[in-house]
Amino acid sequence: MFKQLFAAFKSGDVLDQAFSEFSEMLDHSQWMFIRANEVIGRKVPAEEVKESLMQRDKSVNNLLRSIRRKIVRHLTINPGGDVAACLALMSVAKDAERLGDYCKNVFEVGSFYTEDFNVPKYNDPLETIRQEVEKLFNRTRRAFSESDEAVAKEAIKMADSIGDSCDEVIEQLLGDSASIETHEAVAYSLLARHYKRSSSHLANICTAVLGKIEDLDFRR
Repeated sequence: MFKQLFAAFKSGDVLDQAFSEFSEMLDHSQWMFIRANEVIGRKVPAEEVKESLMQRDKSVNNLLRSIRRKIVRHLTINPGGDVAACLALMSVAKDAERLGDYCKNVFEVGSFYTEDFNVPKYNDPLETIRQEVEKLFNRTRRAFSESDEAVAKEAIKMADSIGDSCDEVIEQLLGDSASIETHEAVAYSLLARHYKRSSSHLANICTAVLGKIEDLDFRR
């Protein structure tokens, strides 16, 4: 189904422009995710990336507004035309905007929590999760830009696995009162939550690739 919707995006009109802006939103969000995690890993100081990261977040918000304007304009001129495509793009654009918010949240953890992350039983799995989310960005972008249902299914499966791993970390933290300080446990749990939500929004974008418009926004 999405191949037919995808054709509407590639018609050279306002929807095509909106589609390009959506791809730009994903580019910005992935950049933010990488930079925010460089702060988490103490590879760069928070102040060094704060301004550029916040500017990217503003760009993501502005692109969402632009996409909405284009969709409204398109449906006004062409009432009833490409409604499914417009609904899909409107939904996934909101997912991309939420990605920017969660990347900003990851940055805030690294900025507000000034101690090092020193507990391997939590740091190691969260580092693996971070790497998986970064790969998920790439798969999602490929699935959407190429309308590749096979890649979309792989990405959704990966997102589900990431979510399970995040839940395991949080469950362990809630039962651990001996090997970790409270402030560090809070930082780890926030990271796990932000990673899980980021992967969920990426999976939702892939759900649109499968053409299951009715299933959008029902990711865990």
